Amino acid sequence: MFPVFRLFYIILVCLRYRLDELVVSGIRHPLAYSLLKILRFGRPPKMERGVRLRRALETLGPIFVKFGQVLSTRRDLIPLDVAIELALLQDRVPPFPSAQAAAIIETALGASPHTLFRHFEVDPIASASIAQVHYAVLHDGREVAVKVLRPGMREVLEKDLTLMRVVARLVEKLSPDARRLKPRQVVAEFDTYLNDELDLIREAANCSQLRRNFSPENGRVGLLMVPEVIWEFCATNVFTMEWMRGIPVSHIDRLTEAGVDIKALARTGVEIFFTQVFTDGFFHADMHPGNIYVSDEPATLGRYIALDFGIVGTLSEFDKNYLAQNFLAFFQRDYRRVAQLHIESGWAPATTREEELEGAVRAVCEPYFDRPLSEISLGQVLLRLFQTSRRFNVEIQPQLVLLQKTLLNVEGMGRELDPGLDLWKTAKPYLERWMHERIGLSGLKTQLEKEASQWAQLLPQLPRLVHARLATPDSGPAIRHELQQLHEAQRRNNRLLSALIAVMAVGVGVAVWAILR
Repeated sequence: MFPVFRLFYIILVCLRYRLDELVVSGIRHPLAYSLLKILRFGRPPKMERGVRLRRALETLGPIFVKFGQVLSTRRDLIPLDVAIELALLQDRVPPFPSAQAAAIIETALGASPHTLFRHFEVDPIASASIAQVHYAVLHDGREVAVKVLRPGMREVLEKDLTLMRVVARLVEKLSPDARRLKPRQVVAEFDTYLNDELDLIREAANCSQLRRNFSPENGRVGLLMVPEVIWEFCATNVFTMEWMRGIPVSHIDRLTEAGVDIKALARTGVEIFFTQVFTDGFFHADMHPGNIYVSDEPATLGRYIALDFGIVGTLSEFDKNYLAQNFLAFFQRDYRRVAQLHIESGWAPATTREEELEGAVRAVCEPYFDRPLSEISLGQVLLRLFQTSRRFNVEIQPQLVLLQKTLLNVEGMGRELDPGLDLWKTAKPYLERWMHERIGLSGLKTQLEKEASQWAQLLPQLPRLVHARLATPDSGPAIRHELQQLHEAQRRNNRLLSALIAVMAVGVGVAVWAILR
C-alpha cells in the first residue's frame, strides 16, 4: 500500500523548510519563476539551502538522515555547500526499549541474553539510527559488544524508499539540473547501501576480512587492530564482536597525555589507508573520527582501532593500477598521461580529444602546485578530476566515489593530528614501490605464481584442444553461403513489398479520383 499519510507529512516538512523553493528554482521556465515568487511571499528564505535541507532530513527521521549522509559523499554530483552541510548530519536517535533488544537476541540466537552471556548490560552504551550496542561478557570471561538491529527497520526502509523513488522521478522530469544530478541513480545507490548495512552478517564478514588482512600472518603487526567476530552469537540482526578499549582519535589532548606519538600516528593512518587500497583492494569506507579509536593499553599503545564495518569499498586490479598511475602522473605533472589513462580505462569515450581532456586536467591540477606539498589535498584533487570528467561524459565508478570520500576523511583526520602532515611524502614511496612490484620482474613472478594453478590444469589439455580445432571442418564457407542466400531472399522480399506498395498507392489514387469525380 502506498504510504499516503507519510507523503503528506514529507510535503509539510518540505514546505516548512522551503525545500519547494529549491526544486522550483532549478526549473527554467517563466511559470516556475512566478510560482517561486508566490512561494517566497516576496522574501527569500532566511537560512542557507544546505542548512534547510539538513534540518528537513533530521526532522523526517533516521532513514532520511542516512540518505543525507550518503548524499554528502557524492560531491561529484551535488553543490559543495550542500555536501558540507549534509556531512554534519548525526544520528540523534534515542535507544529502543531493552526488552525489545533482549527479545530480538532471543529470537535470533535461540536463547535469552542472560542465558547466552555471563553478564548482559541492559542499558545500551550507544544508539544510532540503524542499531544499538550493548556490553556483555561471555561465559569464558571475554568481553564483547553486542550490536542489535533496530526493530521494524526494513518496513520503514521500504516505505521511505518507495517515496524517494517517486520524488526522484518527479524531480528528474521537472528540472534539467536535477537530471544531471541523477536522482534515481542516487536513490538506487542508497537502496543498495542501506540494505547492505541492515544485514549484520555482512558487516561481521567485512570485519572478519579486515581483521585477516591486518593479521600477524600478513606481516602487519602494529598497524591496525580489528575486533574478533564471535560467529556463534551472530545473525542477520545481531552482531557480536570483541570489546575494544581506546581513545577516540579526535581527542588529541587525551592521546598526548597517554604518551601517544601524534605525528607518527598521523603517518600511520595514511599508511593504513594506502595499504588497504593498493595492497588489499578492500578498505574501510567510513573512517570518520567516531569509528576510529587509538589503543591506550600498554601492550598496544598508539595502535589504531577500527569499528563499524557496515560500509566497505572494493577495488579491482584494474582500478588499483588506474589510481596509482593517476596519482604518480599528477605529482609528476604529466597531464597528458592523466588524460590517456581516462581514455584507456574506457571511462571517457574513445572519441574524446586527448589534448582537450589534457587541458581540462591541467586547469584542475596546476593551481595545487603553487602550494607546499603539505597543503595539497589528494581527496580534493580526485574530486575536481571527477567534476571535470563530467564535461567529457566520463562515467565515474561508485567504488571510486567511495574511495574519494574515504580519502578526504583520512586526510582530514591526519591533518587534525598533524597540521604539517605531508601526505604525498608518505604516499609516494608506497605508490612507487607498489608500481615496481606490479610492473617489474617481481610483479611478473607474482603473477606467474598466482596463475600457476590455472595453467597446470590447462597446459595438459592444449594438444588435445589444438588437434580438435584443426580436425574440425572449416564451416566458414558454408556460413557465408547461407548468409548470401538470406541476403538475396531479403532483397527479393523488399522488391516484392515495394511493388505491392506501388500497386496499393495506384489503387488508392484511382479510388479517390473516382469518388471526387
